[in-house]
Amino acid sequence: MAFKPNYNHERAERNRAKAAKAEQKLKAREEKAALRKTGDDGDNAAPEEGSSE
Repeated sequence: MAFKPNYNHERAERNRAKAAKAEQKLKAREEKAALRKTGDDGDNAAPEEGSSE
C-alpha cells in the first residue's frame, strides 16, 4: 500500500521554497541597488579627478 499523503509537510515545503525564492530575489535587488549607488558615486568622482589633472 502507498504512503498516506502528508499535506501539511507538502505545504511547508512549498512555503519554504517560496520564501527562499523571495529572499534570493530581494538579495539580487539589493545588490543591484548597491551597484547603482556606488556606480553613481564613481562616475561623478572620475570626471572630477580627470579634469583636475
